[in-house]
Order: sequence, then C-alpha cells, then structure tokens
Amino acid sequence: MDPSKLRRAIARTPLAPVAAFPKRFARVARHDARVLRVSARWLVTSREHHNYTYELTKLSRQHLAWFVSVVCDQPVKQVRAWIDEIESDQALREHIERATAGAARRGLADRRVRYARRVGWYAIVRATRPAHVVETGVDKGLGTCVLAAALLRNAQEGHPGRVTSLDINPEAGYLAAGAPWSEVVDLVIGDSITSIGALDRQVDLFLHDSDHSRAHEKREFDAVEPKLAPGAILLTDNVTSTNVLAEHAERTGRRFLAYRESPADHWYPGDGIGVAW
Repeated sequence: MDPSKLRRAIARTPLAPVAAFPKRFARVARHDARVLRVSARWLVTSREHHNYTYELTKLSRQHLAWFVSVVCDQPVKQVRAWIDEIESDQALREHIERATAGAARRGLADRRVRYARRVGWYAIVRATRPAHVVETGVDKGLGTCVLAAALLRNAQEGHPGRVTSLDINPEAGYLAAGAPWSEVVDLVIGDSITSIGALDRQVDLFLHDSDHSRAHEKREFDAVEPKLAPGAILLTDNVTSTNVLAEHAERTGRRFLAYRESPADHWYPGDGIGVAW
C-alpha cells in the first residue's frame, strides 16, 4: 500500500495516537534540547539575575518597527531609521560598558549592551517629541539611558525634554549618571505612587516598569491620569503579564495595542510593550 494512504488509514483508527507518538516525541525532544543548550550557555556566560538583556530576532525587530509606526503614525522607514540610530550610537554603548565595568554591582551585570524592546521606547520618544517623560522602575538605568539618548537627539532638533525616573532603590540608575545623558534625567528615589503625586509638571509620556503586580500597575496608571498632558501616551512593560493598561485605555477612551518581543538565542521568552494613546 502507498505510504501516504497507509498513514491516512491508520489516522482513522484507534492506533492513531500510538502511531503519531514517535514523531511528536521527536519534535518535543528537539525543542527541549535547544532550550537546554541555550539555557546552559547563558548560565555560564551571563551574570544577570533579573531584567535580562538580549537581542531581538530579525522578525521581532521588523514587527516592532511596524508597531511603533502604527502607534505614532510615522512611516515605518523612519521608525527603522530611529532604531538604527540608537543601535549605532557608539558613544552611548561605550558609556554603558564603562559604567557597568566600574559599578559596585558589576558582578550581576553583563558588559555587552543589548537593548531589546527598549529600541521601541527610543523610537516612540523620537516620534512624539515629549517635553516630559516619566518612567517608574529604573534598576541599573539601561532604559533611562535609552530614553535620555532620544531626548538629547530631540533637543538637537529643537525639541528639548526631560525624563523623571522613579525608583525605590537608592542604588538605582547608576548607568544614567554620566553626562550628557544625566543632564536630561531627574532621578527620584521613593515610592512611585507618592512620587507621581508630587509631580509638578504635566506628563507627555508615562512608562510603567516598576512593581509588576497587577494592583500596583493599576495604582500607577490611576495616579498619573490627572497629571497627563493632552494626547499623552501611556506605556507598560508588563503587557505580557496583565491586562491593566488595556482596561485603563478602555475606561478612559483610548486606543490600545500590544507588542510581544522574541529574544534571539535566550531562554527567557521575552517581555513586550503595551501602548495606550
């Protein structure tokens, strides 16, 4: 009997699950073997214990460019140019490498600079030219550096801005301590909800990247809502875990989109960007 006919015949019998098992097992084994190889290599070569850094796959970068293009109503070619701009910023890259090498916490950080989804933050800031960005959750300050670099580029084009970076850890933000990036950064140490309440300027772009519990994320968006400038954009780094920003967008009459990144050669499944505008 023709092999294809035999397979179809077996597929219609109670033996179908047994016959399919070897093929299914082989596929799972190949997948798990790759994950184990990548994980073992990461354990040996990386020092990171959280806030993992990695490159994006080529396809994921392409999708990110289109995501920003739709949200910011900009040609995708221009968005790609902004992404290339941050990735080719050698001065920033060398600064981060030096700051990492000299930091007290260097034992828990990789010297190699990998921005992942943060290049999307950069492109959004370049596209929207905000006068005041607020981010919650700073950690080492990699994202702060990316935001500051975008603001400095905007200033060169006649659109100055500043970023207020909020974190509860007094050791946070050491990567963003060097000039010229530090010249557009206001680092505030303290509870994010209290710090948001104390803001004395309208917020053009708000990024949640602190405590990723659903309750705290909601509290931050509720707290910042009366501080927002007309047409402000809300971002969340928590979109792969909660639906908080989507629900906030629906309550406040905004649009919402989500992007999920795909890391290249990393065991971590990645995070994403949620946008309400």
